[in-house]
Amino acid sequence: MLRMTAAVMYEQGLPAPYAESKPFKIEEVELDGPGEGEVLVEIRGAGICHSDLSVVEGLRKRPLPIVGGHEGAGIVREIGRGVTGIAPDDHVAMALVAGCGKCRTCLVGRPGLCQAVSGARAEGSLSTGTRRLRLADGGRLNHYSGISVYAQYAVVAPQSLIKIDDEVPLDVAALFGCAVVTGAGAVFNSAKVRPGATVAVIGLGGVGLTAVMAAREAGASQIIGIDVLPGKFDLARAVGATKCVDARDALAVQQVRDLTHGGVDYAFEVSGNLAALDMAQAVTVRGGEVIGVGVGKTTAAFSVAQLPWVSEERVLRGSFMGGGVPQQDIPKYVDMYLQGRLPVDRLRSEHIGFDQLNEGFDLLHGGGVVRQILLPHGA
Repeated sequence: MLRMTAAVMYEQGLPAPYAESKPFKIEEVELDGPGEGEVLVEIRGAGICHSDLSVVEGLRKRPLPIVGGHEGAGIVREIGRGVTGIAPDDHVAMALVAGCGKCRTCLVGRPGLCQAVSGARAEGSLSTGTRRLRLADGGRLNHYSGISVYAQYAVVAPQSLIKIDDEVPLDVAALFGCAVVTGAGAVFNSAKVRPGATVAVIGLGGVGLTAVMAAREAGASQIIGIDVLPGKFDLARAVGATKCVDARDALAVQQVRDLTHGGVDYAFEVSGNLAALDMAQAVTVRGGEVIGVGVGKTTAAFSVAQLPWVSEERVLRGSFMGGGVPQQDIPKYVDMYLQGRLPVDRLRSEHIGFDQLNEGFDLLHGGGVVRQILLPHGA
């Protein structure tokens, strides 16, 4: 057992500013060593993601108290009995998609839909069904998405780990577990964007900007970045957007349709906002495809006009965590990064420590940053 610093959430739905309400309490907790089929990882970088913000806001319920964070990377320090393919000192990216490997969805290459692991996430346990975290007084403490990277160390199932090249800085490697695998996978796996196609990406955060990069890599002829914050447009253009449109403009939909001679072939909705999903449907061409990537409130519902959906052969598709297999996809994306084809390092906004974490969620809530990276052990 070791003692470590971690960010613990005891209550969801606290109001902004988070620097004042402090949804995350920074405290010492206990972590048991890895059991059979488990791995101890020293966390060297953890991304601050909009999905984490939705948990802070209470839009997605989690068992409490819980150690936050689902996007990280680190160094393997110890392996439990029966673990193969991972060894101490390996550098690893961490992914919340860790299928059981036995169910019908896992066997067809869709571990993100694994019911067993989804149930474990909902209960706050590891995919092995165990808990290794405890509060300092011995009280129950839950795992977040099976990894809980807002901490100095984590015990995880090996299915959550993807060995990566030591050449990749670990603060950059953290982004591959969510932002990159989700955004790039939506383009390559879910939509299978074809060369010469036209693309719109609505929501230019870390996932959306990665989708822009991936669309460029896929050979899209036009890539239109759409957001309510024009301050994001310079970076979007730098990583592949051919045009950018302010979503607040009353003529935004018409601008996209004019730029693409009737609408885009693929529209990626990455913000989790229902109005953005409506816009995604409005900017697609007849026969076009809307890919929903962003997540919002679990009870949120939207409508689809039935006649155009059928008569214009439109497609509406969900894409969760890139719709693929992280153990296969992340190494490919890392290679693209090392070759300069996916400039993932451009997503980094700044490094922060535990003492800046709550303030960091204020910055994310205000839209002024793309990806802050928590360094649990300091710079």
